[in-house]
Amino acid sequence: MAFEPPQRLTRTLGETYGDATAAAWLETLPALADQVLDQASLDAERVMAPGGRSSLVVLVRRSDGSPAALKIAPPFTRPDREREALAHWNGWGAVQLLDEAGEGSLVLERLHPEVSLRSLPEAKALLEAAGTVRKLWVEPPAEHGFETVTERTARQAAAMDSHRGGDATGELTAAALAAREELVAGASETVLLHGNFRQGKVLAGDRAPWLAVGPEPLVGERAYDLARLVRDRVEDLVAASSGASAARRRVNKLADSLDLDRERLRGWTLFRAVESGTRALAAGRRQDAELLLEFASWL
Repeated sequence: MAFEPPQRLTRTLGETYGDATAAAWLETLPALADQVLDQASLDAERVMAPGGRSSLVVLVRRSDGSPAALKIAPPFTRPDREREALAHWNGWGAVQLLDEAGEGSLVLERLHPEVSLRSLPEAKALLEAAGTVRKLWVEPPAEHGFETVTERTARQAAAMDSHRGGDATGELTAAALAAREELVAGASETVLLHGNFRQGKVLAGDRAPWLAVGPEPLVGERAYDLARLVRDRVEDLVAASSGASAARRRVNKLADSLDLDRERLRGWTLFRAVESGTRALAAGRRQDAELLLEFASWL
């Protein structure tokens, strides 16, 4: 199967795990895809582009002719955790895991990748997103291998620490880190979380109208999971004259609709926006960083 890895996959893996680590795996990817397709008796239709940020997604046909999607992810992204979460949800609110294909590969229910919640008007998209993520918040499986919100954010906080300083970014970073310390100290619930939930991670399906994909699962409080959704379409918020007040209203509306504490959602939204913004700065994506940090300053 001859193909070039999608640019988004190449860029994101390089930024997140280092160019050398990403390049070593991407070099093996075409041969790996052939091997997995053969072992799982799958016929490839096409590679999805821009596709996933941490995995290759190939639309395939199974041996019985039924459609499916093959997801091939590098071992350092821990695809085993995604498999465990999808198996536990068993299609409830999320894409159905059909089979494992080895080498960190998953055979998934075919959804409609061209139709995500971002195709809907904003108010409708947020309503459908809230209804979808609510289904995912279940008791984690016994003896699970998921990391906790505290563990994941501790690593992120360590990377953010170098951005402390006297400028506006430094002040926001200090505020975000202080918010995280207070939030993890007061955490009181442990449910299974999607980990990267946003409108683009909810696709149209046939079995159900909307299903979540691409989890980066962990366990912890629900407000952490909702925080990434709050800043969806951040470019539209920043461009609007009422962006700051609209962002604060969105925090309150989402918190109230899902029975969450407004201040905890605001705190996690601040931390996750600043974490993403400082990571974008480190990767040289200044425009993305400016959008995220301006959004964070409104909170």
